[in-house]
Amino acid sequence: MRKFSEIEKTGDDFICAVCTSSTTEPIYTCQNQSILSLLHTNFHHEVPPHSNLHSVKIPQPNSYKRVIFLIFFFILLTSFPFCLKNPSPPSIPLPSPENDVDSLKGKDQYSAKTCDVFNGTWVPYLEEPYYTNGSCPWIIDQQNCMKFGRPDQEFLQWRWKPDDCELPLFDAVEFLELVRGKSLAFLGDSVGRNQMNSLVCLLGKVAYPEDVSEKYYNNTEYFKRFIYPEYNFTIGVLWAPFLVKTRETDPKVYSGNSRMNLYLDEPNEGWSTEVEKFDYVIVSAGQWFFRPLMLHEGGRLIGCSKCMEKNITELTPHYIYRRAFRTVFRTLLGLELYKGVTFMRTFSPAHFENGAWNDGGSCERSRPFGRGEVEKATYQYIWDMNSIQVEEFRAAEELGKQKGLQFRMMDTTEAMFMRPDGHPNFYGHSPHRNMTIADCVHWCLPGPIDTWNEFLMYILRTLQRPLDGKL
Repeated sequence: MRKFSEIEKTGDDFICAVCTSSTTEPIYTCQNQSILSLLHTNFHHEVPPHSNLHSVKIPQPNSYKRVIFLIFFFILLTSFPFCLKNPSPPSIPLPSPENDVDSLKGKDQYSAKTCDVFNGTWVPYLEEPYYTNGSCPWIIDQQNCMKFGRPDQEFLQWRWKPDDCELPLFDAVEFLELVRGKSLAFLGDSVGRNQMNSLVCLLGKVAYPEDVSEKYYNNTEYFKRFIYPEYNFTIGVLWAPFLVKTRETDPKVYSGNSRMNLYLDEPNEGWSTEVEKFDYVIVSAGQWFFRPLMLHEGGRLIGCSKCMEKNITELTPHYIYRRAFRTVFRTLLGLELYKGVTFMRTFSPAHFENGAWNDGGSCERSRPFGRGEVEKATYQYIWDMNSIQVEEFRAAEELGKQKGLQFRMMDTTEAMFMRPDGHPNFYGHSPHRNMTIADCVHWCLPGPIDTWNEFLMYILRTLQRPLDGKL
């Protein structure tokens, strides 16, 4: 609200009235003192109520106080228009293009240098999930827990809460605008495809994709390609569960425990010939590295893992995992036409209890672990695998800076370690899976894996501004 302060004499020639406001600088309006003297001389009279100042008849003289009032009234009349006029606010710089993203929902949460969204805990969240198995037709039966009778829904009532900020909700409209004219590949195993299916479901509120897989691949069960024509956006799955070149030891005999040949210094040609076409590539792999493997480097057999051969060097899954990620990163760095942003999604834990996957193990829990509820040392292999990935990622990130290539990490391991309740267990069906074996590797849809795509959108938004590689 604006108001007039007392009349101030500013010098020999001018008297000023000050109009002030709680939101603006004071407005000064001044009158020449000679004019006021003239008024003082000729208007030593009372102005009748409701009279016109310019046609007033001069009544009998009145007191000096009335003259002062008349002078103040005249100043007020001449100043009033200035006070009604909205002065320009203080100059505020418009947001620059790289910071314009801050005007969108959750803007305070996207300061990549101050908030680590990957450290936090799960908190109760009673809102409806983003989608359901009824609203999303792209949930495969293996992860369609509600369709196949999972009795509890408490696993849907939690949300990831970073320690130092809020992770913004997924916004399908915003995501599609961020990736307009771009392409995104999920390079790795079926858990990577699990994330892709989650993303397609999340985007389903805004747009449905076209499945064009048959135009690109012969094996459309494992290799996928979706397009969103309205946004010129492409999503692809590049199937490579070991990331490196792989051959079955006996193609006629295949099972979950049969031996595979891995060529640790050669990339899997299924992705290495396709990856240059994509703007964003999410690299991930995990549980396959714990099966029996015959290992090759430099064109020769160097050892094996879980092969039980007396005359062959036994190598650990940790060694194999490191070599595989080193090869995939070096390949991406060495491809002349690859200009994409490389994301690494860290190790996704399995939660078998009361036995291994092939020995009666299952995942019956219905709520997350609390922080500190379970000793991490009990599952040390998870953190060992995560550390290997992070070390190889950091090395690749430094090399990428020299070539102008960007690397970003999605460190989902801690968040997912706390979610033993999020797996299909026995409530997922697959034509290739023994239904007496629980699935404690993949994730129900909808479910906690949707958080991965909240992470993804967070990182995509930070790519709108210069970054130092930290989140």
